[in-house]
Amino acid sequence: MNGTRWAAWLALPLAAALWAAIAGWLATPLLPGPAKVLEVAWQLLASGALGEHLGATLRRVAIAFALAMALGTALGIGMGRSRLLDAFCDPLLVLFLNLPALVTIILLYVWFGLVETAAVLAVVINKVPNVAVTLREGARSLDPRLEQMAAVYRFSHWRRLRHVWLPQLFPFWMAATRGGLALIWKIVLVVELLGRSDGVGFQLHMAFQVFDVAAILAWSLAFIAVVQAIELLLLQPLERRASRWRTAGVAHA
Repeated sequence: MNGTRWAAWLALPLAAALWAAIAGWLATPLLPGPAKVLEVAWQLLASGALGEHLGATLRRVAIAFALAMALGTALGIGMGRSRLLDAFCDPLLVLFLNLPALVTIILLYVWFGLVETAAVLAVVINKVPNVAVTLREGARSLDPRLEQMAAVYRFSHWRRLRHVWLPQLFPFWMAATRGGLALIWKIVLVVELLGRSDGVGFQLHMAFQVFDVAAILAWSLAFIAVVQAIELLLLQPLERRASRWRTAGVAHA
C-alpha cells in the first residue's frame, strides 16, 4: 500500500521534471517550461480572467451534468425495468450513442443560434445515452430475491427505491458519474470553442489564433487542476463507499 501511495505522489513531479528537461533542451516557444506556464497562469489569476472564464465553464459543466444524470438515470432505470420501453427506446439510444458530438453542437447552434441554451442542450444530448446505457444494465441486474422480500413486506414505491434499488444501483451510478464528467468536460470545451464568447474553450481558441502555447497550457492546467480536485475530494470517496457496499454484500453472502 505504501508503495502504491509513493508511486501516485511521484508520478506528477517526475512528469513535470521530464517536461522541464525537454523544454530546456529544445529551447523553443512552442514548448515552454513549467515555470513559464505557471507565470502565465498566475498573471491570468491576478487579472481575474482565470476565475471568470473557468467559472463560466464550470457553470455549464454543472448544469449539463445535473440534467444529463437526472434524465439518463430515469431513462436507464425505466428501460431496465420495462421490456416495452426498452424495445421502443433502444434503437434511438443506439442512434444517439453513435451521433458525433460535433454534429449535435453544430446543428443546435444552427437551429437555435449561438445561445447558452443550445450550448448546454448539446452537451446534455450527447451524455444522456451513456448514462442510460449504464443504468439500464444496473436495473437489469437487480437481485430478484430482494424484490420478493420487498413484495412480501409490502414496501411502498419510495421505500423500494430507497432501500432496495438505490444501494444496488449505486456502483452503476458512480460509473456513469465518472464517465459522464470525463465526457462532459471535453464536450463543453468544444461547445465554447465553436460558439461562446467566454469559458476555457473560448480562451483556448483565442490562444490558438496567436500560437500562444504558454497560455494554452496555462488554461489547460488550471482546468485539469479543478477536475483533479473534484476527482480526489468527491468522486473517489463516493467510489470507496460503493466498493464497501459490494464488499459487505460478498461477506454476508
